[in-house]
Amino acid sequence: MKQNFIAGEWRDGSSVISNINPSDVSDVIGDFAQASRNDLEEAITAAQSAQTIWAQTGLEARYNALMAIGNELMARSAELGELLSREEGKPLAEGKGEVYRAGQFFTYFAAETLRQLGENADSVRPNIEIDVRREAVGVVAIISPWNFPTATAVWKIAPALAFGNAVIWKPANLVPASAVALTEIIAKQDLPAGLFNLVMGSGAEIGNAIASHPGINAISFTGSLEVGKDIAAAAAPNLTKLQMEMGSKNPLVIMDDCDLDLAVACAVNGAFGGTGQKCTASSRLIVHNKVKAAFTDAFIAATEALKVGHALADGTQMGPCVSAGQLEGNLRYLDIAKSEGGDILTGGTTLSRATEGYYMAPTVIDGLDNQATPNREEMFGPITCLISASSYEEALHIANDTPFGLTAGIMTQSHARASHFRRNVKTGVAMVNLPTAGTDYHVPFGGRGSSSYGVREQGRSAIEFYTSVKTSYIGLTAGMPD
Repeated sequence: MKQNFIAGEWRDGSSVISNINPSDVSDVIGDFAQASRNDLEEAITAAQSAQTIWAQTGLEARYNALMAIGNELMARSAELGELLSREEGKPLAEGKGEVYRAGQFFTYFAAETLRQLGENADSVRPNIEIDVRREAVGVVAIISPWNFPTATAVWKIAPALAFGNAVIWKPANLVPASAVALTEIIAKQDLPAGLFNLVMGSGAEIGNAIASHPGINAISFTGSLEVGKDIAAAAAPNLTKLQMEMGSKNPLVIMDDCDLDLAVACAVNGAFGGTGQKCTASSRLIVHNKVKAAFTDAFIAATEALKVGHALADGTQMGPCVSAGQLEGNLRYLDIAKSEGGDILTGGTTLSRATEGYYMAPTVIDGLDNQATPNREEMFGPITCLISASSYEEALHIANDTPFGLTAGIMTQSHARASHFRRNVKTGVAMVNLPTAGTDYHVPFGGRGSSSYGVREQGRSAIEFYTSVKTSYIGLTAGMPD
């Protein structure tokens, strides 16, 4: 059985869950301990003590620890990527790539530990100097999702540690193996006992306790909008600092002047990469009427050519849904789509493969306007909807007609349209002639509206969340020469 990591020790929990391979439900990856609320209390107490030590630790020690973690992740990306794909269901190449990218996050933020430059200024009053610098926010709770079990967790953990904080990490219960593997690497480093804690458990038990705990100074969460709202409500009485990445309904606009082959390739990548289980997935394809017939034919053909199979099998382009519950939810949305007048052009069924798993055919829906339920709510599966537009102006209006605002893309050969779209689409990320999914780690990431709350993640922007600003005034009159 794999244990929690609390106060520098591996510990059993109050109960155990089994981790099932979604590509082959007969494959039990392992049993994993579930923490109790008492375990969480011990982790927070230990984190508070360890954080004061870590905040005073020299920058090179922090740099060395983060570099060692990052280098090991990159060196072991093949091994750990296979484990990730086995428990999450994404194709093996994507799993390996995710772990390697996670290593790059750590090495990037290792370098950031050495760039913590303050500011100084003269006061508007005589004989006073001002020093402005950043200090760690304290104990940071990280609640990470199952769809990027290593990368999303790491882009929160790495800056938290880099800027002097302690970490309480609650991963999603669907992907505990990747969490334990990462924790084993972090635990090798010479960190104060209790600085980093892995507390596995359900959202109802551990997640809620974290959200309402007065000993948590900040929470970084990635997950659904509904859970995000619950966390915000629970954290509000403590005035806990929040950073939340939540839902999306990302549009990809296909204009009449696009490179059609490129548009199809980007739409397939954005809609079905990672089984559509990405917050950046292209769930709305807004297509100009002049090219809709040609685009639809080519897009359907490319969709039906995708090889759906076991995550670890050679040639697999799309793996299974992550769980039985996720698959059932996807199928419910198809029933809703049909009841609202939608036409399923391809897919819409489960698939049988050599091993029993949660396989679903990539699905394309037409005939629904932008007010239909599947175009308003995040489905988080291999499902995308075609929406017609008669002009660029109408396409932009449809793209912005959503409570979410994470990513958006446009396929066009017009520089003027591309520039106008980038400036006027109401999202945190805009893509031109690229899939809506796929971002870099050294620049800000986040959305608008119901997609995000709080300051941006990643890149130099991360310092805004993981630190607090202190302004010091220093009087110079004492001891001044006559």
